[in-house]
Amino acid sequence: MRSHLYNSKLGKVAWFVNRFGFSELFLKPCRLVFAPIVLRRLPRKTFPFREATLECFYHAYNMTWASERCVEIPIARAYLDQHVGGRILEVGNVLSHYGPVTHDVLDKFEKGERVINQDIVDFRPSTNYGLIVSISTFEHIGFDDAADGGSTAKIKTAIQSCRQLLEPAGKLVLTVPIGYNPELDEMLRKGELPFEREFYLRRTGRRQWEPCDQRVALSCRYRKPFPYANAILAAECPAVPR
Repeated sequence: MRSHLYNSKLGKVAWFVNRFGFSELFLKPCRLVFAPIVLRRLPRKTFPFREATLECFYHAYNMTWASERCVEIPIARAYLDQHVGGRILEVGNVLSHYGPVTHDVLDKFEKGERVINQDIVDFRPSTNYGLIVSISTFEHIGFDDAADGGSTAKIKTAIQSCRQLLEPAGKLVLTVPIGYNPELDEMLRKGELPFEREFYLRRTGRRQWEPCDQRVALSCRYRKPFPYANAILAAECPAVPR
């Protein structure tokens, strides 16, 4: 098994510097220390998504005001609001860090209340789901985890596994940062993933996001000009036909 972010504290530091840059090793702790002050001073920001206007989400955990989380969280919550009362699965434990959740959560590594520690390809629930949502998780598959080799086949397998867990009219919704995983970007460019709808947003200011097309999004660089993602994809995927 190769070294990766879960192996050791030293390995996690090396991974962090490699992915986010040496400067973030110092900037992230500073942001966390001053989060209470920063959060009180941040102006309200909104962004368009599909036919709605959503409000950017600010929280101290993972410094959402400085990253793509500020748009990913409201996007995910918008889909959850459309499936109230239905069976929902979250792949990757994210939303529970920002408030209580009542849906199932699947995360291979992270421990927590309501978190099922299994790999998505091995998960066999008793009944299927009307919605599966995942926030900035699929870009790590085969890229930051314990698996050897590339991530292309592993991401495709994970998406297929999710689709098989959906009810016939169910939907997989995932968000991923553009520019983080080169193999994932290439699959998007070639149209190799079974997405029914794709929505791209690019960052035009520190807390300013706007819709764009795939070409523009894929031209955005990770970490430049702003920290973390400068474009994201929110994609919808249907269940496997039965």
